[in-house]
Amino acid sequence: MIKVAAVAEAFDRDLEDGFTRVEKLVEAARADGVRLLALPEACLGGYLADLDGQADLPPALRLDGPEIARLVAIAGDMVVCAGYCEDAGDGTRYNSVVCVGEGRVLGNHRKVHQPLREDASYASGSSFAAFDTPVGRLGLMICYDKAFPESARSLALDGAEIIVCVSAWPGSRTNAPESLADDRWTRRFDLFDRARALENQVVWISANQAGTFGSLRFVCSAKIVDPGGDVLATTGCAPGMAVATVDVAGSLTNARRYMGHLRDRRPAAYN
Repeated sequence: MIKVAAVAEAFDRDLEDGFTRVEKLVEAARADGVRLLALPEACLGGYLADLDGQADLPPALRLDGPEIARLVAIAGDMVVCAGYCEDAGDGTRYNSVVCVGEGRVLGNHRKVHQPLREDASYASGSSFAAFDTPVGRLGLMICYDKAFPESARSLALDGAEIIVCVSAWPGSRTNAPESLADDRWTRRFDLFDRARALENQVVWISANQAGTFGSLRFVCSAKIVDPGGDVLATTGCAPGMAVATVDVAGSLTNARRYMGHLRDRRPAAYN
């Protein structure tokens, strides 16, 4: 049994303030016994102020640079996933999420699917791959990636027991209701989380930005979903930290014992 947590929190361009927030969140999670913590997309340096293709860019950080090393130090013995703008070293920027723990980088994912004009700011990643961590085999994805069933399925087929999806998922751009709880994009965010967990029978951890940034208002709704698609904990449409205790191996075994979605696939029929 391990405790896992997903955060809904506001982050902006102030990188130093962002690290201060990250430190406080990690300290709070550690005090609660959390072993795996998911922070939002772009929590190190903030997301884009709009998706129209002309937003100012966040600071670009090297995977082997001092900022990620600082995150490694803050995480300590906890596994922490955090979004950032990655400098690939050749002038190319990626919207990325890094997983750190055990004093090192455990994994890194570059966002593959880009909504609206996000491609004006970032290059697109090209793959999904699971990797081993102290809390189990883990897969990463970012925001719009989860709208594509193939993303999570490829990670599950690569042995991912836990999938962490970090987001900067906003509410509706048109006909937006006053309450985020009534927003159709909140509903879609929640449906994707539950569907991806259920269809792949994995533990699903979903973090998101909170508050507003530029023209975007984020839906929060950080949550933990079990392999049966049931929400174990959620922040709802408010900032906070969703925390749940899960038996990762046991919950996967129970979910897959009779109706094994990965086992019962018929790939030859899908062409």
